Amino acid sequence: MEKLIIIGAGVSGWTAAIYAARAELEPLIFTGAEEGGQLMLTTTVENFPGFPDGIMGPELVQNMKKQAEKFGARVIEKSVTGFKKSKGGYEISVGKEKYTSPVVIISTGASARWLGIPNEKKFQGRGLHTCATCDGFFYKGKEIFVVGGGDSACEEANFLTKFAKKVTIVHRRDELKASKIMQEKVKSNSKIGFMWNSEIAGIVGEPPLKEVIIKNTQTGETSNHKIDGVFLAIGHVPNVDIFNGLIELDQFGFVKTDERRRTNLSGVFAAGDVQDHIYKQAITAAGTGCQAALEAEKYYQELIHKK
Repeated sequence: MEKLIIIGAGVSGWTAAIYAARAELEPLIFTGAEEGGQLMLTTTVENFPGFPDGIMGPELVQNMKKQAEKFGARVIEKSVTGFKKSKGGYEISVGKEKYTSPVVIISTGASARWLGIPNEKKFQGRGLHTCATCDGFFYKGKEIFVVGGGDSACEEANFLTKFAKKVTIVHRRDELKASKIMQEKVKSNSKIGFMWNSEIAGIVGEPPLKEVIIKNTQTGETSNHKIDGVFLAIGHVPNVDIFNGLIELDQFGFVKTDERRRTNLSGVFAAGDVQDHIYKQAITAAGTGCQAALEAEKYYQELIHKK
């Protein structure tokens, strides 16, 4: 029986592990397939306090991991495949292996949203991407579409101009949803153009991607456009499948928590992007990871005193 299990190793998971380890809860953290979460897909992080010159996303994650391990967190680089209630707490399945704990912190994050158009899967990684820092390098001197209208889309578009000769933001509305500073950045970048009231309705031909069908969201008219690559920045889907409906979700499909990061299950807390559909920032993920760990420690101590 573990004192505390943390599922997921993004910013919230590592922060929770640091706090829990310092509280001598000896947390066991499962990294999953996407260790480090969204920060692993970014370059320089300039808005995390304490780094006036910025820090690379993967480096920040590795620093957090080292810090957690320094205080006694134990790391298993495997994905959790099952979650259920058990005597004395919860059973976590990792393939055929079983782990139990009365206290669990869910920090499984959220994954990039795809378009949901026909034949999309066969173009993934072959002209259709969700990570500019991963795949932008392959588009030197090329022309690219970035789909979306928020801060993420603007950030991706700006980054891609390092490689591409032309980047066009394709947005289903007639104005961006991004913050003012991000809008100013893309609008002042001579390499970035805009395709308003538009969405990608299909992909023409076979991989690699060469041509897409653009639909006007106001008139319904479609037209074909030659393009070298498409990068999606249209939001994220919370990773909640393994919880089999046991965890209550909000209207957007994210884990529902109260102000103390408690879920509907006693002893189960949630932190980071899996429960945050609003901010989705590294610093807010760290904050909720801290909150979840503090609450987990309090809950565990109350259990011990009851025995």
